[in-house]
Amino acid sequence: MNIPTRFSNITTFVFDIDGVMTDGSVNVLETGEHYRTFHIRDGYAIERAVQAGYRLCVITGGKHEGVRKRLQNLKIHDVFMGSGGKSKRQIYEDWLASSEIDERTILYMGDDLPDYEVMKREAIFATCPADACEEILAIANYVSPQKGGKGAVRDVIEQVMRAKNEWLVFE
Repeated sequence: MNIPTRFSNITTFVFDIDGVMTDGSVNVLETGEHYRTFHIRDGYAIERAVQAGYRLCVITGGKHEGVRKRLQNLKIHDVFMGSGGKSKRQIYEDWLASSEIDERTILYMGDDLPDYEVMKREAIFATCPADACEEILAIANYVSPQKGGKGAVRDVIEQVMRAKNEWLVFE
């Protein structure tokens, strides 16, 4: 597989949250409320991708309102939080069927076993952070040198936009 060519064919990004957009830590306040920490450079890259016309989707098992608000602020419209009894594969397949996107133009970034079935699909470009679990590292087409929540999202977005000479374009 020619990795630079795969990057240049991407039009759509699908990301997990915990372990991809965050470092996987669950911070708990005295009230019992959970919160996540996102990397500002990942957010900047997401904003650039949205402005450039890329489609972004998030599929996560979590249902935290703070995460939903962060994704809304980043203008990500395709957000699937909580499984409702469905696997990520089922959610992904339902979204794919309704979106009319060529699966060969999708980059998926996951880090743990719930992402496995989607990442095993032959057509997608399966990517993961450097600190993904062993099973995900074994099937990824590309492993970012960055860890989850520490720039892995920025890495793949930047790679795609650089492959199309879009990264350094400012309007």
